[in-house]
Amino acid sequence: QVRLVESGGGLVQPGGSLRLSCVASGRTFSYYHMGWFRQAPGKEREFVAAISGIGRTTNYADSMKGRFTISRDNTKNTVYLQMNSLKPDDTAVYSCAAKPDYLPVTSREYDYWGQGTQVTVSS
Repeated sequence: QVRLVESGGGLVQPGGSLRLSCVASGRTFSYYHMGWFRQAPGKEREFVAAISGIGRTTNYADSMKGRFTISRDNTKNTVYLQMNSLKPDDTAVYSCAAKPDYLPVTSREYDYWGQGTQVTVSS
């Protein structure tokens, strides 16, 4: 079992930045690929970014490329999502997720999910 707890959400003005964190506990963190997803009100959950267990491989949704950066610190059991140039359309609940590293990092199927953190982009 892997437990995931996100933090770092909040209210930010358009054009601003936020860094989300997700701390994992329960298993060896580096054995898991990590992903970030988001869900806006009335919309389906959307893939944001993913990173491999040792951080060598990343991939992003096309609309986030160049603005968002996923990273991880395996010594802290933490994955981050740096979000820059935020837009009102980025408003959503952002959740992190984990899956074993024997699965493809590009797969959108994850086994463990956090509760999410709210990000609101508004002036």
